[in-house]
Amino acid sequence: MSSTLSQPMGSSIVRWHQRIENGFMVAVFSATIVLPLINAIGRPFSFALEGHSDYMRHLVLWLSFLGGLLATRSKKHLCFSTAEFLKNHPAGAPLNVLAMGIAAAICLIMAQSSWLVVKANRQMAESRAAVDVLPFGIPDWLSESIMPAALVLIAIRFVWQAHPRIFGQIVAAAIAWGGYTLIKHPELIEQWIWFASGVVLVSAVLGAPVFAAMAGLAVLFYLADGTPVSAVSAEVYKLIASPTIPAIPLLTACGCILAETRAAERLVTFFKALVGWLPGGIAVLVAGVCAVFTTFTGGSGVTIIALGGLAYGMLKESRYDDGFALGHVTASSSLGLLFPPSLPVIIYAVVVSGGPTAMGMGDGPSAAVAAEDLYIAGLLPGLLMALVVAGYGLVIGRRVEMERVEFDWHRLIHATWAAKWELSVPVIVIGLFASGLVSMVEAAAFAAAYVVVVQVFVTKDIHLTRQLPGVLVRTGVLVGAVLILLAAAMGLSAFCLVEAELPDLLLEWCQENIDSKVMFLLMLNLLLLVLGSIIEIYSALVILPPIIAPIALQFGVDPVHLGIIFLANLELGFLTPPVGLNLFLSSVRFEQPITRLYKVIIPYLFLLLASVMIITYVPSISIGFLSLFK
Repeated sequence: MSSTLSQPMGSSIVRWHQRIENGFMVAVFSATIVLPLINAIGRPFSFALEGHSDYMRHLVLWLSFLGGLLATRSKKHLCFSTAEFLKNHPAGAPLNVLAMGIAAAICLIMAQSSWLVVKANRQMAESRAAVDVLPFGIPDWLSESIMPAALVLIAIRFVWQAHPRIFGQIVAAAIAWGGYTLIKHPELIEQWIWFASGVVLVSAVLGAPVFAAMAGLAVLFYLADGTPVSAVSAEVYKLIASPTIPAIPLLTACGCILAETRAAERLVTFFKALVGWLPGGIAVLVAGVCAVFTTFTGGSGVTIIALGGLAYGMLKESRYDDGFALGHVTASSSLGLLFPPSLPVIIYAVVVSGGPTAMGMGDGPSAAVAAEDLYIAGLLPGLLMALVVAGYGLVIGRRVEMERVEFDWHRLIHATWAAKWELSVPVIVIGLFASGLVSMVEAAAFAAAYVVVVQVFVTKDIHLTRQLPGVLVRTGVLVGAVLILLAAAMGLSAFCLVEAELPDLLLEWCQENIDSKVMFLLMLNLLLLVLGSIIEIYSALVILPPIIAPIALQFGVDPVHLGIIFLANLELGFLTPPVGLNLFLSSVRFEQPITRLYKVIIPYLFLLLASVMIITYVPSISIGFLSLFK
C-alpha cells in the first residue's frame, strides 16, 4: 500500500493534472512574450493594448505561483548548498521530514495570508460597484486566486516529498498542521519569536526551500509585531507592479531555449576561429564560450552541466594537465554574470529599486538603479574578470599547446556568420532599449521572440510542437523558483526596512566602527565573499541588497557601482570553499572529490580576487564608462 501511495507519478490522475499545469504554463508564457510585442509594434501606429499593464501584472502573478508549483513538482526550488551533504547521512530522511513539514506549514500560512488579500480586493471592487475584469469577463480576484490555490498545492507536495513511505508523510503532515495552527496564537509567537525563527532557519539548512524560510521569517516577525499576516502577501503586489519584473521570465526564456540547441557548438567554433591560433588558445576559447553561455543562461550551473564535458574534453585533447582542465572549466563557468542579457543583473535592479524611497534613508538619495545602466557599467568589469581567467590559460597554454592552427580570416568570417544568431541577442536587448523606442520589457520580449523564431524556423534546432512547449515548461520551473523567492524576499525586506529599521541600526553601527569609505568597501567585499560561498546567487541577491544599499549610500558609494561590486563578488563566491556552488557542481559533473576542486581552483581565486579589488577601488571602469553614454 505504501509503495502505491508513494509513487503518484504512476497515477493517470496525476499525469492528467500535470498536463493541465504544463498547458497553462505554455499558454501564460506565450502570452507574456506576445503582449509586449503587440504594444511595441503598435506604438508607431498610435495603437496601445488597453489594460496592457494589468494583463502583464496578472501574467507575472501566474508565472510566479504556477511556476513555483512546477518547481515544487520538479524539486527545483533554490536551497542552501548545505542540504546536499545531508542526503546520504543516516539522519537525512527524518531531518527531511522535519524540514518539509515546516516548509508546508509556512506555505499553508501564506495561502491563508494571500486569500485574505484576494478577499479584500474583491470586497473593495464590489464596494465601488465596478469589478475589474480581464478578457472573457474573468474578474481580477478570480485570477489572483492562483496565489492561495498554488500555495496549498505546494504545501501538499512538500508533504508528499518529505518521505517515500506513508508514515513519514503523515508525520510531515502533522508538523505542517501543527505549525499552521500557530497563526491563531500570535501571543505564543511573540513570546518565543527567536526560538521560532531559529527553527525556520534550521529547516532551511536541512533542506527547506529558501523561499519558504524567508516567508516564514516574515510571517513570524509580522505576527510578533502585531501586524496582520496578510501584510506579507500584500508585498507581492509591490514586486509584480515593478515595470522591470516581466523581463526576468523573458530573458530566462532566451537562455533556456539557447541551452537546448546547438548554440554551444556554434559558439565553440566561433571562439576557436577567433582565438584558437593564440598560444593557449584552447584555454582562452573555453573561458570565452563559458562566459557567453553563462550570460545567456543566467547561472553557471547550467554552463557546467551543458558545456563542462565538451570544454574539459577539448582541454585534455590539447594535452592540458587534468587538474588545470578541472580548475579552468570550473572558474570559466562563473564568468559572464555582468554581461547582457544576464538574469542576475535584472534581479538586482528589481530588488534594490523596491521598498520605501527605493532603499534610501528617509528623504535622502535613492539607491534605485536601472538594469540597462548596470549592463553598460558591467561591460568593462565583466571583461576584466574574463580576461584574467583567459590570460592565465594563455600563460599555461604557452607551455602546453605545441600544435596551433594558423589564423584564418575566412574561417573566422564563416564561424561568425554561423553564430550570428546567438551573438546578436545581447545587441538586440541593449540596442533596442538604447534606441528609446521600447521599454526594457519590450526589448526582452523582442529577444525572446527572436530566439524562438530563429531556433524553430531558421536553424531548426527546436521543433515547434514537439520540443518548444517542453522548453517553456522547464523555463517556467526556473522562473517560478526565482520569482516566488523574490516575492517572499519582498515580505521579509519590507519588515527589515520599515518595521525593524534594520538599515538605520546597521548604519549607526558602521558609523561607530568604520571610519572610511575604503574600509566599508573592504568589509563589504569580505561579507559578500563569505556569503557567496555558502548560499546560491539568487538567494544572496534578494537577501543582501535591500539591507546594504541604504548604508552604502551614506558612505558615498554610487548605487550602480555598488551593484557591480555585488555581482562581481558573487561571481567569485561561486568558487570559494567550502561549498561554492561551482565547486559542488564540478565535483558532481566530473565525479571528483570536492577537496580536489579546492586545490585546483586556488590560482583562479587569487586572480579573480585581485580583479574584484580593482573593480571595487577603481570605480572609473564601471561608472566612469557608464558616464560616457549619459
